[in-house]
Amino acid sequence: MEARAEELQARINERNEIIRESWIRAMEAKIVRDNMNKCYRIEGVNHGEKCKHLVERYAAMLHENRVKGYKEIDV
Repeated sequence: MEARAEELQARINERNEIIRESWIRAMEAKIVRDNMNKCYRIEGVNHGEKCKHLVERYAAMLHENRVKGYKEIDV
């Protein structure tokens, strides 16, 4: 019985860690988005050249850093 409780606690801790990491990556994407918007406002007409690296990084982060729950559903 005690081994089962430890197993459940370990599973809950692992689940919380996965969710925490997922949220951290999502907040990193939000910071990059805010920097991208700031760059856009500062650079004005030259934003295409000056902010390109932020746009590319943000697009990659949107694709990779989705917030996921602890359940995986295969569709």
